[in-house]
Amino acid sequence: MEHITLLLGIVIITALVFDFTNGFHDTANAMATTISTGALKPKTAVAMSAVLNLVGAFMSVEVAKTISKGLVNEEGIQPEVIFAALVGAILWNLVTWLVGLPSSSSHALMGGLIGAAVASAGLGAVNGSVVVTKVLIPAVAAPIVAGVAAMLAAKVTYKLNGKVGEKTSAKGYKAGQIASAGLVSLAHGTNDAQKTMGIITLALVAGGALAPGSNPPVWVIVSAGTAIAMGTYLGGWRIIRTMGSGLTDLHPQQGFAAQTSAASVILASSNLGFSLSTTHACSGAVMGAGLGRKGGVVRWSTATRMFVAWGLTLPAAALVSAGAERVMRTGDIGVAAVALFLVGSCVAIWLISRRQVVDHTNVNEAGAADDAEQPGVVTTAIAAVAVPPAAGTTAAVTDEDLKATIPAATANPATPTAPAAAV
Repeated sequence: MEHITLLLGIVIITALVFDFTNGFHDTANAMATTISTGALKPKTAVAMSAVLNLVGAFMSVEVAKTISKGLVNEEGIQPEVIFAALVGAILWNLVTWLVGLPSSSSHALMGGLIGAAVASAGLGAVNGSVVVTKVLIPAVAAPIVAGVAAMLAAKVTYKLNGKVGEKTSAKGYKAGQIASAGLVSLAHGTNDAQKTMGIITLALVAGGALAPGSNPPVWVIVSAGTAIAMGTYLGGWRIIRTMGSGLTDLHPQQGFAAQTSAASVILASSNLGFSLSTTHACSGAVMGAGLGRKGGVVRWSTATRMFVAWGLTLPAAALVSAGAERVMRTGDIGVAAVALFLVGSCVAIWLISRRQVVDHTNVNEAGAADDAEQPGVVTTAIAAVAVPPAAGTTAAVTDEDLKATIPAATANPATPTAPAAAV
């Protein structure tokens, strides 16, 4: 193994901690729809995803190369810069996990790296063309491409199985979902585990333990794959709830379409070396599949919050990392202060999450605050003042009822109204 200094060891451990958070943050990408439709039990699903994430980590190193020797210039980058980048990425992952939003761990890492590099060496430390072509363009294209593909796939699926009956075809598609979920997990390992490989390789180059331009050593591949697999097995249940039922209601046919489309996009991008956000691809596929069923809807209030989080990921992680890099310029005291801040923040977020626990036992429970659109103000007001129906009957207030009632009431406001009979 390469010569590892104390600071470099701290950076490597922190990178593996990020990889661990990446695993439980992104479990939803592969398994949310499978869990929500009942194709697999929650613990079985995350165990399967963990194993396939580990396998996927050994399949390619193209994305790792983009991170380690494409995004920023290796010359002049110190281990402190990489540590600062990881601080911003980890904190953003934990904050978005706490509120149940499927944001991009990949963009958090890249935003942290960009912010710390600029704070340390100026704008020239970042390769702008790589950021645009291999980060920003895929960030916009991935959810659109995956969403359109999933919507078309869902429509075709329902059309082909129209004569069979939805319940009968659902059984077959639950089995198909298991296969497609495994494919997404494999794709996730080939893409996201490589990002930590890339950041550790960059740290080794910055610390003089590896020659510039080196590929990730075998021990880096093994450790990164293991860390993301362990995080995946832990399960990011809050985000699984949002992805599984917070964005839309999925049937097995739609779940199969979403997962297959997302996996195709992720695998293609991994082979091309694009540092794609698997979260963007999977979220776009879920929304597309939701619209692919007749009568299907997307809960746009949840989707809007998710889009805002996507837009904030790069700048938020960059700002935190830039601030951390500034503090660490003071020397060992600064490094220690940033490390204590990171540990304290992680503990605080975990304690806050214990106030309302979401785990494998309640991940599919309906009625969560973010799982459904809330009724509007007008609907709520009408329900509050409407006269209750007579015993044994049901009634609904329609627009025609309101139009007929309001003029009559305003024409003779002095006319008393009879009190409603007690039921």
